[in-house]
Amino acid sequence: MVREQRIEEELVIAKKKTAKPMLWISMISMVMFFAGLTSAYVISMERDDWVTFNLPESFYISTFLIIASSITLFFSQKFLKNDKRQLSLVMIVVTLLLGIGFIWQQYVGFNQLKSVGLFFTGPESTVSTSFIIGITFMHILHLLAGVLVLLVVIYNHFKYKYKSDNMLGFELGAIFWHFVDILWIYLFFFFYFIR
Repeated sequence: MVREQRIEEELVIAKKKTAKPMLWISMISMVMFFAGLTSAYVISMERDDWVTFNLPESFYISTFLIIASSITLFFSQKFLKNDKRQLSLVMIVVTLLLGIGFIWQQYVGFNQLKSVGLFFTGPESTVSTSFIIGITFMHILHLLAGVLVLLVVIYNHFKYKYKSDNMLGFELGAIFWHFVDILWIYLFFFFYFIR
């Protein structure tokens, strides 16, 4: 019995030592992926058929929503560290709703681009709109992964798996969510200033 407990404790320690580095490695690979896409965007700007246009209004709204979601997640984590479980749970659910609102506003933005004749593919598409929609869509896929992470964190929160002295899963979820937030802010400013 004592030996089994010791083995279990060693596994928990090993998990704590490897979980964050593995997350950082995956995030670095995502940064390189988006750096490649934005580099291709810059190189393609030299084309004769490059079209410039203003970002859809909903991209501004979605930027506000994703920043707000990181703030609510920060407070959720802070409340959990102070053993204020109910406030923490409320804040993480608000984070989830803001993330879903972000995805909805991105969809609205795609439709705003279509309404002014800018398409992802087809005879009416341009290289610039294909890039913006494609890169934004890839970010949405990463954000959907973040939404799944939030759902797991919320589920574990309900199951009382997180405590002020055991927050590894929560911390990993928060790191990933803040990462996709920062990634969108980078993409938003990239598209805003580089046209």
